Amino acid sequence: MVQAPAPITTTTDLATFAIDLIRKAGCEYGDVRFCTYRHQNLYARDRSLSQLADNINSGFGVRVLLDGAWGFAASPHKTPAEVERIVNLAIEIAKGSRLSQQTRVQLVPVEAYRDTYITPIEIDPFSIPITEKANLLLQINEQLLSYGERGIKKASSYLHFTKEEKTFASTEDSLIQQTLYRTYPGFSCTAIANGDAQSRGYERPPLNIGYEHINAPDLLSQVSRVAEEAIEKVHAPKSPQGIRTTLILKPTNLWLTIHESVGHPTELDRVYGYESNFAGTSFATTDKLNKLQYAAPWINFKGDRTQPGGRSTMGYDDEGVPAQEWYVVKDGILVDYLTDRETAYRLGRGSSNGSAYADSWSSVPIVRIPNLGLEPGVEGGSHTATLEEMIADTEDGILIDGIGSFSIDQQRRNFQFGGDGFWKVEKGKIVGMLKDVTYHSMTTDFWTSVDAIGTASEWEQCGTNLCGKGEPMQIAQMTHACVPVRVRNIHIGGIS
Repeated sequence: MVQAPAPITTTTDLATFAIDLIRKAGCEYGDVRFCTYRHQNLYARDRSLSQLADNINSGFGVRVLLDGAWGFAASPHKTPAEVERIVNLAIEIAKGSRLSQQTRVQLVPVEAYRDTYITPIEIDPFSIPITEKANLLLQINEQLLSYGERGIKKASSYLHFTKEEKTFASTEDSLIQQTLYRTYPGFSCTAIANGDAQSRGYERPPLNIGYEHINAPDLLSQVSRVAEEAIEKVHAPKSPQGIRTTLILKPTNLWLTIHESVGHPTELDRVYGYESNFAGTSFATTDKLNKLQYAAPWINFKGDRTQPGGRSTMGYDDEGVPAQEWYVVKDGILVDYLTDRETAYRLGRGSSNGSAYADSWSSVPIVRIPNLGLEPGVEGGSHTATLEEMIADTEDGILIDGIGSFSIDQQRRNFQFGGDGFWKVEKGKIVGMLKDVTYHSMTTDFWTSVDAIGTASEWEQCGTNLCGKGEPMQIAQMTHACVPVRVRNIHIGGIS
């Protein structure tokens, strides 16, 4: 008697079924991701809750490599029949792709993993009542608006939560289940006076952590400072224009400069021109590897998907490669890139550093920036200093906190960044706020001009939950942990 096949009822069953079909079709490689995402966003403006969204979306995507060409297809319907249809569709797409493909895709090897990863959290953010969250936002706004007679006319606050559940299986015999939690709170206010409006904000950085990250007393304790600084800022003199000066940058500002001028230029798919239409390509080409003086010799940038709480921290990337850490810039020299299995093979590496990520079950994994941070200065080093020491040792300069507008050219060479709070430094002391400050530089000029770097005690995990890349655009998130730095001879307010 022939035994009937086991029923296909669970996500794991469906994933195994998909991999069996891919193998039977003779593909060189294949993987499947079953994903469920829950996003909860609350936004309060002035004295009302202006946005409340709590959404769940779910589906699966199949990727195959057949005769050296990729095929990908996806669906929201998780049934055996649909899995079979999507596998066959992905295979047909790979056959079509092969017709116009000049070079066969090859992948570096990866071991098989059977594992489960869950973001360590203390409090599930989705277990907290909506009313409690909304009341916190309204309380923050009410306190900000209590400064109305002194010029605060607008207040806003927000809470963002994500739960991402993924089951990954591949023809390498991997089966990996991951659950990621993400939490992000913040607020801002706007002061109006003398025909001008200036804003000031505060956020606890977006991290992979539970509701314990919200810390209501901490958020409320920042309200008075933020309001006072917004009021001072709107009455402050404008920044000088077209000059060179010394900058002291807090981690809350520096992380974005790291993101744009170090993170994106070292994505290896961008370097190879796979992405060239949407602000793509890079000056940091592979002929410069192990040669380019990217930064001062005391500067080190490290990728790290294992960093506790990091927004890009997970057990495995979306190709089943384990989370790891590696130097991208070591002692100021470009020594590595951010890779997936395909670009690592092209570079001649034996393995990927696990930088593949897709923002949805319906998206193809692409190279994304991991947690990429600036390491603190060496203890006792000649270029290591605390923020307080940097200020005391600066004759004339500007201290910058928070992020503002920015722009950077397609190859990530020439950039401009603003900020959220600016203070004039004279003869080693902060003498008052400025407004409308922007700084301009070339990437390698900027990083080689860093003459002081902060200590480990001032290390902060700042980062983003909204990094866009690719067409159609995908959104990723990552932490850029860093310390304060001082940078000499930087253009302010325009190129002279």
